[in-house]
Amino acid sequence: MPIPLFNSIASWILKKRIHQIELFIKYPHEVQEELLHQLLSKANLTEIGMRYGFDSIKNYTDFKNQVPLSNYETFESQIERCRKGTQNIFWPTPIKWFAKSSGTTNSKSKFIPVSTEALEDCHYKAGKDMLSLYFNNNEDSQLLNGKCLRLGGSSELYNNNNSYFGDLSAIIIQNLPFWAELSSTPSNKTSLMAEWETKMKAIVEESIPEKVTSLAGVPSWMMVLLQNVLEETGQKNISAVWPDAEVYFHGGVSFKPYRKSYEKLFPKSNFQFYEIYNASEGFFGIQDRNKSDELLLMLDYGIFYEFIPFQPDSNADENKVIPLSQVELGVNYALVITTNAGLWRYQIGDTIRFTCLSPYRIQVTGRTKHHINAFGEELIIDNAEKALAKVSVAT
Repeated sequence: MPIPLFNSIASWILKKRIHQIELFIKYPHEVQEELLHQLLSKANLTEIGMRYGFDSIKNYTDFKNQVPLSNYETFESQIERCRKGTQNIFWPTPIKWFAKSSGTTNSKSKFIPVSTEALEDCHYKAGKDMLSLYFNNNEDSQLLNGKCLRLGGSSELYNNNNSYFGDLSAIIIQNLPFWAELSSTPSNKTSLMAEWETKMKAIVEESIPEKVTSLAGVPSWMMVLLQNVLEETGQKNISAVWPDAEVYFHGGVSFKPYRKSYEKLFPKSNFQFYEIYNASEGFFGIQDRNKSDELLLMLDYGIFYEFIPFQPDSNADENKVIPLSQVELGVNYALVITTNAGLWRYQIGDTIRFTCLSPYRIQVTGRTKHHINAFGEELIIDNAEKALAKVSVAT
């Protein structure tokens, strides 16, 4: 496809999506309520749907009363059955992809189900929205005239009983349409290499000659790659290597401790940093304004949200779980999700805080299991990262 035609089609798609985003901003509760009913209706004949009587659920109160909270430990046996080939357990369409993640209480790997709907209506949709929101704020952007330097984590995929598991980035790249590779570097072949050192060298060699206009990846891993690029080119900063680079989309870890280092790598005053909030379980938030530290909560990705006021060293209380319509500003909430991959009232272990209620904007504040409360200090990751950022600037 000729590049000008590709850019014209892409621009039209992105502008159209902005109007859809404006719709859920205007009617957030209605969008979430309708989405919940769609999820329940689609899964009512699954094992979980019949166990908890999805067809009898008429409203959120019924849903809350009939379907218990879950986490990976309570869900694990059902996921293992699905990985071995049994379908229609928690989602009606066949699930053959599982995103491998670590961090459970028993230190075992998690295998998060990834449905076709989750890929199409959540992760890929979020990718388009990320660009839509950026272009909406930067109308003179030339981002589509170059390529995006993408960097995922471990990208090895394994087959197991006709199902596949691996890093989420590998699953996403493996299922992307062929034309997506035209606007990305490195190639899919290089992106999916398993051995990190070999992969790093290949990415550097393949990407340096390209016209890179944007970058996307986890700050810690991306920093290693960019340092390698500087060593290979002998340049003092990345803007000298890729002068057309205008934005870095980052997520996965807090950007606070890395910001000053990245500002030195991209010294241009108009260079943008855009944060995203995604995980193996789904894609949740995107920065929707320039120079902001808030994320717009995305409400139409097949994810129904609930929230639990977070208290360190206390178990989740079913009676305290609330829907989006009842959240308040400045409160730390543990996030609960119901998704189009069959996770039902699933506690992902993250905590967030609302900074705005119209539209709903959030900040990620940490993990439910990562805090110190030995003497009532209630220290959470967000506090520690702000302190680390100050120390980084000072030293």
